Amino acid sequence: MAELLLELFSEEIPARMQTRAREDLARLLAKALGEAGLEHKEIKTFATPRRLAAVVDGLPSRSPEVREERKGPRIDGPDAAIKGFLKSAGLTSVDQAEKREDKKGAFYVALLERPGRATEEVVAEIVPEIVKSFPWPKSMRWGNGRLRWVRPLHSILCLLDGKTVEFEIDGIESGKKTSGHRFMAPEPFNVKSFKDYVKKLREAKVILDGDERARLVLDGARALAKKEKLALVEDEALLAENAGLTEWPVVLMGSFDEAFLSVPPEVLATSMKAHQKCFSLRKGDKLANRFILVANLEAKDGGKAIVAGSERVIAARLADAKFFFDQDRKVMLPDRVPKLKEIVFHEKLGSQYDRIQRVRLLAREIAQLVGADPDLAERAAILSKADLVSLMVGEFPELQGVMGRYYALDEEENPDVADAIAAHYKPLGPSDEVPREPVAIAVALADKLDMLVGFWAIDEKPTGSKDPYALRRAALGVIRIVLENTSRVHLTDLLEWHAAKVDQALAANRRGAIVYGSVNRAGRQVRTNTVDLLAFFADRLKVHLREQGARHDLVDAVFALGGDDLLMIVRRVEALGRFLDTEDGANLLVGTKRAINILRIEEKKEGVTYDQAPGPNLFKRLEEKSLAKAVDAVEQAAAAAVAREDFAAAMTEMAKLRAPVDEFFDHVTVNATEPDLRANRLRLLNRIRATTLTVADFSKIEG
Repeated sequence: MAELLLELFSEEIPARMQTRAREDLARLLAKALGEAGLEHKEIKTFATPRRLAAVVDGLPSRSPEVREERKGPRIDGPDAAIKGFLKSAGLTSVDQAEKREDKKGAFYVALLERPGRATEEVVAEIVPEIVKSFPWPKSMRWGNGRLRWVRPLHSILCLLDGKTVEFEIDGIESGKKTSGHRFMAPEPFNVKSFKDYVKKLREAKVILDGDERARLVLDGARALAKKEKLALVEDEALLAENAGLTEWPVVLMGSFDEAFLSVPPEVLATSMKAHQKCFSLRKGDKLANRFILVANLEAKDGGKAIVAGSERVIAARLADAKFFFDQDRKVMLPDRVPKLKEIVFHEKLGSQYDRIQRVRLLAREIAQLVGADPDLAERAAILSKADLVSLMVGEFPELQGVMGRYYALDEEENPDVADAIAAHYKPLGPSDEVPREPVAIAVALADKLDMLVGFWAIDEKPTGSKDPYALRRAALGVIRIVLENTSRVHLTDLLEWHAAKVDQALAANRRGAIVYGSVNRAGRQVRTNTVDLLAFFADRLKVHLREQGARHDLVDAVFALGGDDLLMIVRRVEALGRFLDTEDGANLLVGTKRAINILRIEEKKEGVTYDQAPGPNLFKRLEEKSLAKAVDAVEQAAAAAVAREDFAAAMTEMAKLRAPVDEFFDHVTVNATEPDLRANRLRLLNRIRATTLTVADFSKIEG
């Protein structure tokens, strides 16, 4: 078995592209080798600022011979179909294909034979194709060449069991040479295997493994911080970026003027991260006037000049940040709100100002449901986007909400209002915290529901993998906020109420002015968009619960009953899951699905339903009478338990059906010869179906 080593050596690869590049290289190699019939073991890929590398173990010396039969179109098929078949099979004439027949008629078959090839020959073909078609997000051409790569490609190392695989790409010939660190060991050197490659790179001041570089940065930063009795502000994204910017990371510490500590710590940390890729440090609960930087070489002076240079740049950047902060505080947040008319949220949905007019009304509605003060919720919603027109957020968009909170506190707004301004964007991702205070919950829900209702109204819904407005994240945010705060929110009412506001806004926008007023909800039919949006929430809830270990089919079974209280849906799903894990639950599911299937078949065949009450005078067997009595009692008791939201008790009642259902199917023939008796027994099966619908639609449950 042979080892393939490939390295593509270039100018600096942006850190943000390295992980995706590694994944793409592994995927493309696996696909190309697989199509060539070359089985192999694991493909490992690596990236540094100047190289993209892969090693493949367990390759055979040759690809196997392949004999394949490819079925073509019918002999009397269209000429275009026959020509397409011949082209795909590599044939020039139908005379080269066999004719065969089956029940559908005569058709062509191509017999394809592919002889085995030396692995070296296959690799020499597939690597150039991978390089030429590599899916960089951005690429460039240089000199007079035609090759496109993320940055100018200098050399290609390609070895199969230590021997060079010879090929050429746009004037670059493959070989066995690579180079070390740009400054500390730039001389090229030969390698003969992956093990030798890693060893010689390390000797040339290059650490190939990005995870190892990240560990060195983290351990070094923690050690320096501990030495100064400080704590590192850890940041996984910044750690990964520094690992992607360095081949030989060296951790250093710098400082800045304590006067800058009057600026919010988030501003200082963001400025140092954005401009110099530096980590912040804390002393207790406060930010320290120190920072960690990561150099890409071991300087002769111990890094003094590097630190001094970073300190100069950071001092200038923090001075800018302090200026922005001081200037912003000269304008009150309420005075910034009218400026939001100049920021377009969406051409069909109006400006950010238009949006907060909708959100403030919805926040008042939701406040009553989550125990928040409606006036405070409305005030927070009005001010929630005001910092978008501040200098600080203009410089650092990631601080939106954060800066609004600081400015609100500085202006002596209610602390709940200030906190809601910062928290209403949350959660920003699956690991982010959700808002916890009632006012913040109300504004966060209003903000996300407005996005969803608005984009549904203009038919801008997520499609496939495309979700340009992050609507899936918004829906999941609503779900997490409701569930993690155990909030009781009926989505249908809120979505319908707010949809009327959005419709009003869209109509007014077409007339050139938007007016927001009250809308009467009474008697309004639920609109199609609301039904569709509720289905979207159901899908997102399934994803969320599946990640928590729940079964998606149980969500379907509960959602089929038409509920829109997310908290109660989840509690019902949990109770249903526990019930089905019991012997009674599993057996009742089998019996119920049997009843449902029989009914479905008979109703479809005859074009009738059996939803009438069964006649007691037609019960011929004790098992029929026992089942009828049981379903009546269980349905009443289960409905009462559901009404008081005691789903565990409802499932306990359902368990009482297990024995009479089993007895019925063991001793009663449903399709009796007497028509009246048969119809009555089908009505009794419908009673089983109707009773289980008290807790869930068992037909949706798998198994």
